[in-house]
This record gives sequence, structure tokens and C-alpha cells, in this order.
Amino acid sequence: MRNAFAKTLTELAADDERLVLLSGDIGNRMFDGFKTACPDRFFNCGVAEANMMSMAAGLAMSGLRPVVYTIVPFVTTRCLEQIRVDVCYHHVPVVIVGVGGGLSYASLGATHHSCEDLALMRALPHMRVVCPGDAHETRAALKAAVALSEPVYLRLGKKGEPLVHSAEPALEIGRAITVREGADAVLLSTGNLLPTAVEVADLLAPEGLVLRVVSVHTVKPLDETALADAFQTTPLVATLEEHSLLGGLGGAVAEWLAEQPPSRGRLLRLGTADSFLHEAGGQDHARQLYELTPPQIAARIRDALHLPDPAAK
Repeated sequence: MRNAFAKTLTELAADDERLVLLSGDIGNRMFDGFKTACPDRFFNCGVAEANMMSMAAGLAMSGLRPVVYTIVPFVTTRCLEQIRVDVCYHHVPVVIVGVGGGLSYASLGATHHSCEDLALMRALPHMRVVCPGDAHETRAALKAAVALSEPVYLRLGKKGEPLVHSAEPALEIGRAITVREGADAVLLSTGNLLPTAVEVADLLAPEGLVLRVVSVHTVKPLDETALADAFQTTPLVATLEEHSLLGGLGGAVAEWLAEQPPSRGRLLRLGTADSFLHEAGGQDHARQLYELTPPQIAARIRDALHLPDPAAK
């Protein structure tokens, strides 16, 4: 995802001289192409993320279109006050890009985990919250974000994520993308768990379950039309995210559902527990601990639908 972001931003900057990039002491080699093409529009702000965010707000107020980039915890929690007061309060077009969303940097410990950022960002007035599911969605999401005249939080994975789309999709902020059709249950996935959602659908297909897989790349604003259709037409709607069950996609859908008339489908939220991870290991290991691997998710879907595990026969 991050390489797709860097390449796309460089392409966009060639056509729009207002685009400037601020980096929090990360991605220097990755941005060599941008620095070569736009040497006067790259600013390495070092480990001074709060100042970097205020700089971005000032640049936006001056008519430029700043894009701020660093690891998720350092571009969200570390400078939350500056995002709230300088960016959102003034309603200026700053694109805040967090790399390593969720458990992407699991091996670096809790300081680099980010399972609360969606909750924080979606609570801020004027903020749009976008979590692309693969590199193709990343390219489309960045283009959509820089075209807006308001704050956007763009949450990326890291690198090497499997591609789900065969090409760059038509992506509109606030409109979910149906990746697969199905009527037995719906998987609403956001961010870098989209390939996992597809794997879950593949695991359950031989059992006669046809799952609809939807990329909810925009957590705020939600695609309420897609949600209404999911809950009206299927018995189970599961949200899937590498984020806490509190305040992320599952929380947002639960809030929306609480104000709707009774529907056919029930909600199942799948994400990380309300706890810190005190165990070392990579992303796959962390997902195993939080029960976010394809077999574990498939088991939760079976249980919710009151279906037996074929392996138990």
C-alpha cells in the first residue's frame, strides 16, 4: 500500500503544484521520486509530529494542499490536539496519511500498534476517515482524498498486502464497493483485512455458504444505502477490522443500526479486544491472538449462523 501511495502522490503532484508532502522522519528513500520531481515541496519534519500537523494546517490556509505522512500512532494520537484544533476546527484540506494501520507493525510493540485511531478520527467534526483494502484502492482513495476541500484521514497498511481488485476500482468516498455477491451473510471489511475477508468467503464456499464481501473503505461517512441493503437481505452482517471493537467500523455500524427499524440481519463485530497486546510477534501472530485469521473468522460466522463445523464430523 505505501509504495502505491508514494507513486500515486508523485503522479498527482506533477499535475498539481499545490500538493506538498510533509513526512515525520520516515519514508525518505520511498519518496526519492517525489523529491526528484518536486524538490521544493517535500518537508522532512523529523520527530516533531505536532509541529508538522500545525505546519500542514498553515500551508492549507495559504492555499496549498498538504499531505502529511508517518506511522499511524505518531500521526494521530501524538498530535491529536493539533488535528482537532488546527485542522478540523478550521476545516482545512489536509490529507493525514497513517502507514502501518492496525497490527502492521506488531513486531515493534504496543507503541506502534494502532487499534484506536479510527475511533479518534471519526469523532472529530469535518473529518473523513478512509481505509483502503489493497494497493489499487489506495491509489483511488488518495486521488479522491486530495480532490476534497476538507480534512481526510487515510489509513494504510504497510507493504506486501495481497491484491483483491484486478485494477484500480471506481472509488467514491462514502460509497462501499461490493467485491463479491452473496445472500447467506455479509462481510463488511475495512482496511487491510479485505484479503482476509475474501479468504473467509473462499473457506465457507465449499460448505454451501455464499458470502457477500464488501469493502467499506470509508468508515466516515458510512454508506448507509449499502448497510440498509445488507441488513434487510441477509441474516448476518459481520464487520471485520484490524481495530478495536470500540469506535471503529463495528462501532460505527452499531451506532447506525441502533437508530434503524428492526431488520432481518443481526450484527457480528470482529476486531481486536479492548486490551493492549503484551506479547511479541509479527502481524500474523497478533491476528492469531485476536482471532482474526481466516479459519477463526470462518468459525465465528458458522457459530453466528448456528452451523456445525465440518471438521468436527
